[in-house]
Amino acid sequence: MKKITDVVCPFCGSLCDDIEVIIDDNNEIIEVKNACQLGVAKIQGIKEGKRILKPLIKKKDCFIEVSYGEAINRAAKILLAADYPIFYGFGSTEADAHRESIKLAEEIGAIWDHCPSVCHGPSVIGIQEIGLAGCTLGEVRNRSDVIIYVGCNPMEAHPRHMSRYTTFPRGYFREKGFQERTVIVIDIRMTETAKLANHFIQIEPGGDFEFISAVRAIVRGRKLKEEEVSGVPIEKIHELVDIMKNAKHGALFFGLGLATTKGKHRNVDAALSLVRDLNEYTKFYIMPLRGHYNVTGAQNVLTWSTGYPFAVSLTRGFPQYNPGEFSLTGVLSRGEADAAMIVASDPVGNSPKRVMQQFAKIPMIVLDPYETPTTRLAEVIFPVTVSGVESEGTAYRMDTVPLRLRKVKDGPKNVLTDFEVIEKITKQVQKLKKERKK
Repeated sequence: MKKITDVVCPFCGSLCDDIEVIIDDNNEIIEVKNACQLGVAKIQGIKEGKRILKPLIKKKDCFIEVSYGEAINRAAKILLAADYPIFYGFGSTEADAHRESIKLAEEIGAIWDHCPSVCHGPSVIGIQEIGLAGCTLGEVRNRSDVIIYVGCNPMEAHPRHMSRYTTFPRGYFREKGFQERTVIVIDIRMTETAKLANHFIQIEPGGDFEFISAVRAIVRGRKLKEEEVSGVPIEKIHELVDIMKNAKHGALFFGLGLATTKGKHRNVDAALSLVRDLNEYTKFYIMPLRGHYNVTGAQNVLTWSTGYPFAVSLTRGFPQYNPGEFSLTGVLSRGEADAAMIVASDPVGNSPKRVMQQFAKIPMIVLDPYETPTTRLAEVIFPVTVSGVESEGTAYRMDTVPLRLRKVKDGPKNVLTDFEVIEKITKQVQKLKKERKK
């Protein structure tokens, strides 16, 4: 048996990097230490669905096994024949695949979009408008004495987040761990995270903007005549403000409960502005809790490649950015896309009915290790390795710190990585374009 240490878990945006994996002589993972249940399942491949081992092409409603060369040629022809193709996904693959896919999208004139268009897009827009007082998770671990969670439930979505970075760890300046920290949860219902908090503030659904605006007003010294805001007594809001203003190092984390409810990016604007106001009195920072392990990486790579974070059109030979117009849901619900390339994502299983119906009408190229509802509608399917388990690469943690993913075991025989498949498609597209010019 072989033990591999310091493995980065490729599940959520926390990117826990203290995982130990035990491999037996048959190249099988027999034990995963330190990871949460979600991380163990991802690394071991538990309940992921049937593994795809050969490239597949759909012919007469049936999939037939083909060589990588034939599948790559078919994919290249689909992309070149399309007038308005869209690329989507990328939250669960490594940064080199992002970079190469953007190159391919530019080569054929496609739209490139990823997960924020259906989740943390409002957070990105809010950050663009207001700016972000950010820090690393290491700083939170070592310095923060006040932790606030708004509209998120890390105990279930990011199970080791509180034990590694915020609430329980003993930091350099917080040697007593949770005894020196105050944890506050602001949500519409009692969650598993709220059960561990020192203070739970339950607000009315849809009342985020009003509540945060009231907190901002009190931070600025304004007096409010209302007895309660969003179902919270004004005395309790004053108590919250006192805790925040007296913090030595505060950190506010927010999730989709804030970013995708009524108000959307205006809720995020308010939270970002609140942290900016608090920095007139103390040190306070804010961070979105990102879901897929490398959705932050996809955003970063796209930003330093095109200047924009998501929903980017390269159809005119230069980047255009317009969320809604160039986002996955917008493009497909209007029936505009005539081809799609999906990488490391399952939008068919998570999209509105109108979008799924459009997926069924257009040719799709899908890169995925496992069968999903999206692969069932695809015209070309490429089996790929699991990044961070069967192949290495780079991923960005939710605080934008890049970490190197390790390869812990060999993938299935002759199965390529996401990057290798996309690179081969790019080369085939370039080859076919040259042949057409002749």
